Amino acid sequence: MEKQQQNEQVVKLRCKRIGCDAVFTEDDNPEGSCTYHASGPIFHDGMKEWSCCKRRSHDFSLFLEIPGCKTGKHTTEKPVLTKATPKPAVSAPSAAPPSSTSAKELCPRCQQGFFCSDHGSQAKEPKHSVTTTPAETDVEAQVPPAPVKRIDINQPQTCKNKGCGKTFKERDNHETACSYHPGPAVFHDRMRGWKCCDIHVKEFDEFREVPPCTKGWHNANPAS
Repeated sequence: MEKQQQNEQVVKLRCKRIGCDAVFTEDDNPEGSCTYHASGPIFHDGMKEWSCCKRRSHDFSLFLEIPGCKTGKHTTEKPVLTKATPKPAVSAPSAAPPSSTSAKELCPRCQQGFFCSDHGSQAKEPKHSVTTTPAETDVEAQVPPAPVKRIDINQPQTCKNKGCGKTFKERDNHETACSYHPGPAVFHDRMRGWKCCDIHVKEFDEFREVPPCTKGWHNANPAS
């Protein structure tokens, strides 16, 4: 009984390293258990880049999912971020201007056909002028919908809503289970913030600690 009470008193802590955010205990924190980013991000011309490993993305959600490049122990101490300065843009030669679609072609969300706020609407195939007959229209209308992926209600999933990231089971999911930011995130003139709750701060670590403003369902596969 005494042993059981001691186990119940184990204090769980949350790691403060950027890119980790895991829950740990002081007795279970071996070297290498934490994967994190050692230095802060760079935001420049719509691009988000981790200065420690130079990995980047136009989409903020995909940027936050880039795994850390360093390993160590979890800690509750707030990291001191190195001030990273974006490199000045290099002018392209006038004889060979860069393609306006190069950034879109490199964007992971655009490549997968997802909606991307940095490059406009969802990626589409080039339009061709094709005259369709009523018979062809009827055939297209009869195409069955894609099968729905079935998820075990007891299967642990990770919520992808911005500002959440918690592990949940569908059986425990409900309309107020998740606290999140419907977004989008806003980066302008060295300010970081959320458009949904109109909160803006200067430092990236302060931005990460802005409390979520909306309640809803956990979602492992957000639409955007």
